[in-house]
Amino acid sequence: MSKLTDWLSQASGGNWSRNPAVADTLFSYIESVSVREPDVLQRLREETNQLPDGNMAIGPDQGQFLSLILKLIGAKRTIEVGVFTGYSTLWTALALPDDGYVLACDVSQKFTSVGRPYWAEAGVMGKIDLILRPAAHTLQEVIDDGQSDTFDFAFIDADKSGYAGYYEQCLQLLRPGGLIAVDNVLWGGAVADLSRNDPDTKAIRALNGKIFNDDRVSISLVPIGDGLFLARKN
Repeated sequence: MSKLTDWLSQASGGNWSRNPAVADTLFSYIESVSVREPDVLQRLREETNQLPDGNMAIGPDQGQFLSLILKLIGAKRTIEVGVFTGYSTLWTALALPDDGYVLACDVSQKFTSVGRPYWAEAGVMGKIDLILRPAAHTLQEVIDDGQSDTFDFAFIDADKSGYAGYYEQCLQLLRPGGLIAVDNVLWGGAVADLSRNDPDTKAIRALNGKIFNDDRVSISLVPIGDGLFLARKN
């Protein structure tokens, strides 16, 4: 069975976040001709998918997109706010040079422990500094340590109520020309539904407006996965 036939037969049955506006068959075709997911990443994704909250992970299309961005900007020092099982962390670490560094912020030993054997297998453990404490505390500590303007990239995919604060801290830590990528900014379409006013939806909607009006950055909202807001520090 060819890769294309295999993808079409599955109709993209993975449970990662993806753009629901794209029909299953078309999405499967896109994946079949564009996604090159290394085996170690595929196995981590498949184990993640078995978890009750497995759909919190990004998909392979988005992971590869982030990997390409990291290579395009020549990133060496990155931040990840929200690790979950470390699937996106592994995409990041593999994209960085041998002396690359990932400041990985999370609070869950249970979930992050899923990814650690795969990080080790891929030979990237030395690039990843996993800190298990509230990300706001970790980022502020790094700021206080004098590391503002020294990071190339930040990926924010954590508690939505904290998004605005993480955005400000990451922006301070990025060098000029550095890039922030904020995940889940479409929130399954809820951001465009004015009847939805739960705390998470309101927090994401507010951040989208904040980034739109922020003249410190150049922006683009990309409808990949559940929506990815890119903001380049001017």
